[in-house]
Amino acid sequence: MGRHEHVLTVGVEEEFLLTDPGTGAPAPKNTQVAAAARQIGIDLQLELTSCQVETSSSVHCDIGELLTELRTSRRRVAACAVDHDARLLAVAVPPTVPEGYPVTDTPRYQRIAHTFGMLAHEQGLCGCHVHIGVPDRETAVLVSNHVRPWLPVLLAMTANSAIYRGFESGYASWRSILWRRWPSAGPPPFFASLGDYDSIVAMMRSSGSILDNKMVYWDVRPSESFPTVEIRVSDIPATAEESALLAALIRGLVGTGLRSIAQHEAAPAVSGELLRAAYWNAAHSGLDGNGLDLVDGIVVPQHELMGRLVEHVEPALRECGDHTFVTAAIAALYARGNGARRQVQALRARGEIADVVAELGRATLEGCG
Repeated sequence: MGRHEHVLTVGVEEEFLLTDPGTGAPAPKNTQVAAAARQIGIDLQLELTSCQVETSSSVHCDIGELLTELRTSRRRVAACAVDHDARLLAVAVPPTVPEGYPVTDTPRYQRIAHTFGMLAHEQGLCGCHVHIGVPDRETAVLVSNHVRPWLPVLLAMTANSAIYRGFESGYASWRSILWRRWPSAGPPPFFASLGDYDSIVAMMRSSGSILDNKMVYWDVRPSESFPTVEIRVSDIPATAEESALLAALIRGLVGTGLRSIAQHEAAPAVSGELLRAAYWNAAHSGLDGNGLDLVDGIVVPQHELMGRLVEHVEPALRECGDHTFVTAAIAALYARGNGARRQVQALRARGEIADVVAELGRATLEGCG
């Protein structure tokens, strides 16, 4: 994973659930944990509900260095949580029955809660957002069209929300199903241009379905804060290595898309209906079962889809020096299972939700020292 010239930059944001160390229930302690993190030089972002915090990595060119930072960040933030009688879990929905999801007390979040009602009060959903540096917003919009067909594969890979309110949800990524209730969430449309994107966003804002541009929750979007394209399809991965794997694959997809744009190659015109169907399959089955190859229009096993994704982005992976890491990390992922598979196996062993929480705790800090 050496350095290469002209490598696309990458940054990762990870959302975590704060839980009671005894019961595993969501713990509304984000302000306390964020204050403790600030004292050791970590700037945590507060999320919509007060049982969540978000970390933001530095900007990286090397995936190995990104992985090191993700592991260090998880370890240090977990220690801050312990100091305030809480436990940090990389899990996309609370596995235990919550008493509620208090909304974080900021003017913007309170306004969202007032406008969107129970959507805001039934949150506690944790994802992972990957930022890839691009020249401008126009490029970010155009590259999203090339990334669209592969989003379900990334969702299946990172699925980490199989257990909800003490029961098997029947889905590997129940977060994905819940998240799409928001009017601006889920698969991004196919955009003809930046003007097309901006006009749709302006209409949504005028209609009240979003309050500001930061509420554009599509799974690919031009970032409102950074000169990047932001991909936000995934659950929070169970391990830091899986987050780094996700980042490497997304960088490969963006690099491949940029090359196609430069060569004036059209993005696959995947219909919204087929994309939603592929999302459902990915959320339902995760790494297991079948998925939809949206480029060739056929149904194939999810593991074969993963292989097709790697083949699609292989030149970009090799250019960045990521190919060896990606192939090894995927092999390890299939050997141990993603978060969803780990959760289900832990619950079925004895039927104890405490075993699920314990397994999630181990995975959160796996490899973090």
